[in-house]
Amino acid sequence: AWMKINYRDIKKVLIYRLGSIGDTVVALPCFKLIARVFPNAKRRVLTNFPNGAKVAPLDTILGPMNLVHGYFRYPIKTRNPSTLYRLAREIRAWGPEVLVYLAAPRGIIKAVRDALFFKACGIPKLVGVPWYKDLQNIRPPQGNGLWESEASRLTRCLSVLGDARLNDPSSWSLDLTENERNNANVFLKDWQGQNAFVCASIGTKADTKDWGRENWKSLFAEWSRPHDDPGLVMVGSADEASLSEEIAKKWHGPVLNLCGKLTPRETGVVMEKAALFIGHDSGPMHLAAAVGTPCVAIFSARNKPGEWYPFGNQHRVLYHQTPCYGCKLVVCERYDKMCIRSITVDEVCAALNEM
Repeated sequence: AWMKINYRDIKKVLIYRLGSIGDTVVALPCFKLIARVFPNAKRRVLTNFPNGAKVAPLDTILGPMNLVHGYFRYPIKTRNPSTLYRLAREIRAWGPEVLVYLAAPRGIIKAVRDALFFKACGIPKLVGVPWYKDLQNIRPPQGNGLWESEASRLTRCLSVLGDARLNDPSSWSLDLTENERNNANVFLKDWQGQNAFVCASIGTKADTKDWGRENWKSLFAEWSRPHDDPGLVMVGSADEASLSEEIAKKWHGPVLNLCGKLTPRETGVVMEKAALFIGHDSGPMHLAAAVGTPCVAIFSARNKPGEWYPFGNQHRVLYHQTPCYGCKLVVCERYDKMCIRSITVDEVCAALNEM
């Protein structure tokens, strides 16, 4: 019955996707697939907003791309019946005909619970709900040692809609605007390192992904000493500006600290011009990959190898598979982050030289 529906007749589509910058970039091929399949529909996203924020994290990436046309605010972890009732009424009043489920896997019971909520919102058709374990889990390695990526798992959930063209670089393109390019170029035009530079980000939300400030200082000091011509651009959020400034003092060439000065999409403009990007498993890493910049990515083993690697084959990922890999921990108290701490400065220098 679903296959008999004329997608072009659908007028309103609700997409359920939570997360931040990296989560949004990873789902870009899915958002583009949805836009292709439902070209005449108004597409809105039910998503999280940080406390006090007027803009959803998704909007900082999707903003001007015409992939979505609005947002519903989702109160994360709420169990308040009146709050959920008001949200359901708001969605029902808008009247979506289709729900596209793009949530991260949280178990079949929670997927069923979510499906019942959306049915209670009056949505007749649900697409992408991971009813089975195979759709909840990334698939194990098929000979290359790497597990399936989260982006691939998402596209499998939406296979009824067609091919998400996961390996097509255009599926990951940010479609940067002329205005965004102009805004970013203002910061580069008079900087002496603009013709050849490395882009770096030392931020991360999970402590298990943090390589450590002393490692970063040693890396910048050692690698830039014989390579003092390239510039260094630090990118990230405003709350990372101070630490980025401290670490960047070890760089021997010209330095430009843009933390907090650009939007994520404007940061993509700067990354596109960089010779390479270096950073943790983070949103900026996924942004760099989306604009085609080679990455040297320093990974902890909290996720399985391949699950959150940057898109493309031009990257050098440093990942040590310790016995506790795949732990999903935000803070590692038992092993003191042995996975990421075992990655040495010399190893990262060698990767940079290789790139």
